[in-house]
Amino acid sequence: MDLQAEKIRLIEWIAGLNDAVTLQEFIELKKQKEEDWWDQIDEQERVEILEGLSEASSDQTTPHDQVMSKYKQWL
Repeated sequence: MDLQAEKIRLIEWIAGLNDAVTLQEFIELKKQKEEDWWDQIDEQERVEILEGLSEASSDQTTPHDQVMSKYKQWL
């Protein structure tokens, strides 16, 4: 089976599809098959991301220009 040719045939078929129910079924299938990046990272990474978001929402961040001036000698 030529996988690329099958993909093209499927794309062409979907592009011509006028059945909303069938199209919705494909959308649901796509959602089921997609993996969320959040589920692919480890717990420590999640903790650090949530911590960073919390700091950002409470204005505990350093402005970009201050960071750049501090580290520009290494850039």
